[in-house]
Amino acid sequence: MIRSTSWYFVVAGICSVLAGIVRAGGNPPTGDSAAGKNKFATCAGCHAIPGYTNAYPNYHVPRLGGQHPDYIVAALKAYQAGDRSHPTMHANAFSLSEQDIRDIAAYVAGFTSTAPAQPVQGDAVAGKTKSTACAACHGPDGNSSITLYPRLAGQYEDYLRKALQDYQAGKRSNPIMKGMVATLSEQDMADLAAFFASQVNGLGIAQQP
Repeated sequence: MIRSTSWYFVVAGICSVLAGIVRAGGNPPTGDSAAGKNKFATCAGCHAIPGYTNAYPNYHVPRLGGQHPDYIVAALKAYQAGDRSHPTMHANAFSLSEQDIRDIAAYVAGFTSTAPAQPVQGDAVAGKTKSTACAACHGPDGNSSITLYPRLAGQYEDYLRKALQDYQAGKRSNPIMKGMVATLSEQDMADLAAFFASQVNGLGIAQQP
């Protein structure tokens, strides 16, 4: 399971190159947080409720407050295109314009979490050891400074575990993540999810007043 040091630097190099390509890729429209607040109303029914879970399969709807806007944009476009399989998210994202997506991303990115670290079920200590290769893109504590990749700190443990399982099963399409999760056991995924979920100064709920 534990990746070699050379693998870490390969992943770090890929992350840096991709981040550079995104930064050089023209001037996309700027997100308007105030407009995004209104457009987020449809999302609030799930994402603005602390501890909200799907009925089936049963896992927490992800925390979005404080997430990198570039990642929110990429995720919504993936749901639009069907690269992520989730009927409700596809339906909600399908009709959004580029400006809509960037406005919503700007709004949720503006939240700062003050919540304490979450209690976890997995082995966060073991997860820290196993997270070495993840740090290249996601940061050593899950608070990545590379805005194309998601912040993981403070995310719901069961959601992180489900995301890793979906990458491994091909339900989420990402060439880097496909390689990273290929050899992970269920215990590895549980430990990694526990480590990132237990980190402080992470994601929060994008609650509307």
